[in-house]
Amino acid sequence: MTTDVTERTALVELADVSKYYGNIRALEGVSLEVHAGEITCVLGDNGAGKSTLIKIVAGLHQHDAGTFRIEGEECRPASPREALDRGIATVYQDLAVVPLMPVWRNFFLGSEPRKGFGPFKRLDVDLMRRTTHAELLRMGIDLRDVDQPIGTLSGGERQCVAIARAVYFGAKVLVLDEPTAALGVKQSGVVLKYVARARDAGLGVVFITHNPHHAYLVGDRFVLLKRGTMVGSHTREEITLEELTRQMAGGNDLDDLRHELERAPR
Repeated sequence: MTTDVTERTALVELADVSKYYGNIRALEGVSLEVHAGEITCVLGDNGAGKSTLIKIVAGLHQHDAGTFRIEGEECRPASPREALDRGIATVYQDLAVVPLMPVWRNFFLGSEPRKGFGPFKRLDVDLMRRTTHAELLRMGIDLRDVDQPIGTLSGGERQCVAIARAVYFGAKVLVLDEPTAALGVKQSGVVLKYVARARDAGLGVVFITHNPHHAYLVGDRFVLLKRGTMVGSHTREEITLEELTRQMAGGNDLDDLRHELERAPR
């Protein structure tokens, strides 16, 4: 008799991960899973531990306790390059782009293909232009001129270029650090659309945000952090937007504050 195995191996799994800086507890006992074709949203206010979590997954910092697995294998990435080699690409909120360089140059920044031999080796500019336009178009971004400086694009468009770049260079897991934080409603919608396209392309996405409405539009799993600890972990089927917003806003703490602020009867 054979057993039907329905559990999928997570692309990334953190189990009871903790991180300390001296006597300061940055993270304690945080767990999450990231699966192919799914979006795991990590929600929390400033100081909740989101940045520390990003740094651990991206290979910038190593955890002090708990387990970090990539595709079932326990690991401890020692650098962002090692994490990237394992398929984890991180797009930070401030975006590592050179504003005056053209879009195609930023798309290939640090990984430029070359042609020719020996002293005649040079950048393959035509290939980079064609590839950048094709990959952006595949993600639904129709830029007529990839020679324009990337600084002329809107914030949402720059985020989308970074997402398309990660997909092109073979990322399996895409970590997005507050991609909609500095954007208006329309541009946030543009970014969320491309986040969903990355998911539909088979990537596992970690979407860091403090906005429960944006998270609920695209999320499959939700992890809530507060002061370095995990205060909630839910699948989409287990929680409504209203409850997610309530927990994000403080839940019982908010109810207690409301009672404190109520006017006494005159």
